Amino acid sequence: MKTNLVVWGENAQKEKVLILLDLLPDENKVIINTIPEGLVTEELERKLMDEWRLGNPVELPDGILKIERVLSVSDSILPDELTTERTDIIQRAQTQWHFVVLSSKLNSAYQSELADLQEKVKGLKNFSQDAWDDLKNFWQKVQEQVRDKNLFAEHAGILRESTNHLFTALKDLKSSFEEEVEKASSEILKEFNVSIETIENKINEGNRLQSLFDDLKSIQNSFKDLKFIREHRSQAWEKLDGAFKLLKEKKYGNHPSTGEGSPMVRIQRRYDGLISAVDKMQTSIDRDKADLDVHTQKASSSDRQLETLVAEAKLAMIQDRISSKEEKLAEMLKTKGELESRMNELKHKEVQKEEQEKFELAKKAVQEKIANEIKQASVAREIETAVPDAPVKKEKPAAKAKVATKKVVSPIEKAIETAEAIGSISDTRKD
Repeated sequence: MKTNLVVWGENAQKEKVLILLDLLPDENKVIINTIPEGLVTEELERKLMDEWRLGNPVELPDGILKIERVLSVSDSILPDELTTERTDIIQRAQTQWHFVVLSSKLNSAYQSELADLQEKVKGLKNFSQDAWDDLKNFWQKVQEQVRDKNLFAEHAGILRESTNHLFTALKDLKSSFEEEVEKASSEILKEFNVSIETIENKINEGNRLQSLFDDLKSIQNSFKDLKFIREHRSQAWEKLDGAFKLLKEKKYGNHPSTGEGSPMVRIQRRYDGLISAVDKMQTSIDRDKADLDVHTQKASSSDRQLETLVAEAKLAMIQDRISSKEEKLAEMLKTKGELESRMNELKHKEVQKEEQEKFELAKKAVQEKIANEIKQASVAREIETAVPDAPVKKEKPAAKAKVATKKVVSPIEKAIETAEAIGSISDTRKD
């Protein structure tokens, strides 16, 4: 966009003059030179039209009048003593130049912010995620203005080049930092695997399964706080999930109520996935709130109206995003409570079912015992009927006195006692 303008006009004395208007964007001023018609040669007019209007220097003659005016939205660029028939050109220039001044101020603001970032990066000895995020946010702001064509190409080019240098410097620091982070993550993963493998060994022994389940849940709850890189976090989660599956298999085997397609397993999987989603949503909300604090500080500390308006607009966007995520988080937590209630209900039903199965097994055993004893009693009666009575030997009275008395329990009586035992088992279960 041109910042030099050449038009013919008249001065206060109605004398024809060539009017040169030169915008100084950084100062928000317009320099006006008027050259009397008698001093304007064809060559000078050509140079002014072809070269000076494009920003190239042209030597001006002596005896010209110079006026300096502040650019205003409401007041005309030209003073009252100067008039021109090309008022349309003057009005268009005034509108465009006001935009040029605002764009120049915006560029100056970004140059100042970039200088602060350069000082910050220059003083770093190690990689700083905050510095990276600040630079990233800065460049996003610049890109938005470039896309909206609020920054001129030459200004955007200078900002881009300087920003790229800072990104390169931070990337070098980040490479070193990531090596250290990966090394630390590897150590944490080793310790994590040892803890899980220790629990798996105890699971295979088959003792204290409920206590081991509580240990795994405790590890799961603290999992999000462990400083893993993405790859190691995925490996650790698979290890933890495998331990849970091993414990469930050891505890329930292939029981239909706890198999892969059972309600309990499906709810447990849904619950585990929900816990992971809740953690991610909370992390996202915390990150948005941190951004909100940053932009709030910028909005309150900025004395530039344009930056303040942009910051306030971004604050509103972030706040809306936080509100939306908090609503989703509330729904997740509600679902979490419902799943926990359902899981407790299923666990209670499983306990009742196990007790019922034990009772049925005991009842069946008693019934089989009764049937066997009745069968034995029936066989015994048939034998007594088929075998004749043996001759009774006469014994001496003294011998009879020495014979010990003993109560004989018949098979039928034993069967009755066993039947009473069934009723006792049922009564005990009801209690």
